[in-house]
Amino acid sequence: MSEQQAKHRRTLMGRVVSDKMDKTVTVLVERRVKHPLIGKVITRSKKYHAHNENNEAREGDLVVIEECRPISKTKAWRVIKLLEKARTV
Repeated sequence: MSEQQAKHRRTLMGRVVSDKMDKTVTVLVERRVKHPLIGKVITRSKKYHAHNENNEAREGDLVVIEECRPISKTKAWRVIKLLEKARTV
């Protein structure tokens, strides 16, 4: 497959909630959906394990993750961009 025919991969944006593992971060992705019956907007969230090759993402950072081939049993995403560093107090 050439570069012009690159596969379209899903990307998600979320906040890093754990960086305790080596080369892996846990990313919390939140999305807002309208309840089908009540009509109220509610927040749904899911956690993903993402590959963080150089350990550059830290807890609290805002990152973009991309779907990739399975790297381990629970890890099939990789960090592609660090959008915002966490504010330290």
